[in-house]
Amino acid sequence: MLGVGVIGGASALLVVVSRNVVHAALYLVVTLLSVAGTFLLLGAEFLAWAQVLVYVGAVVVLILFGLMLTRAPIGPMPQESEVGKWYALVPSGGLFAVLAYLTYSAFGTTRIDLQIVRTSALAEHLYIVWAFPFMVLGFFLTVALIGAIVIARREEGEGPLPPEDDALHEPTFTDATSSPHRRASAGVPEEVRP
Repeated sequence: MLGVGVIGGASALLVVVSRNVVHAALYLVVTLLSVAGTFLLLGAEFLAWAQVLVYVGAVVVLILFGLMLTRAPIGPMPQESEVGKWYALVPSGGLFAVLAYLTYSAFGTTRIDLQIVRTSALAEHLYIVWAFPFMVLGFFLTVALIGAIVIARREEGEGPLPPEDDALHEPTFTDATSSPHRRASAGVPEEVRP
């Protein structure tokens, strides 16, 4: 149990400090697998495999898919200053220490008696009592995925056509030196350009 916790904590720390978004997503896979391993050690096999299927198999793939679709920068991200990391590390480390102490002092000596719960009873509770929230969540995920595809497929320069009145008043260029873009590419000096 301690080994799984150490692996999960180290990979979660790497998710936060990684400068490459794809590497951070892969570290997130290890973190979520360690959570599934914790569920297995606690005897909750259904939750462990649901964790693997839903989070590792779907959410991380959705993150990577969204990164590829939206053309987000996936390389190392520039850091403005290294000092800012230390300013963030001190309060977050202190908060972690306080929460770990409070959790251990409240539940350190508590023993949990495991009760066998059939998967069918758990599935009945999840998919009958909580059926509507599952459908709403699926709807929102579908809308988010369609929105990512629409944003990603919009090419640069695309958009609505200009009104016909504006199209009639656009200047027309006849020779290579009259267009502003062609003047620059033709090597005409700035002083000579009209």
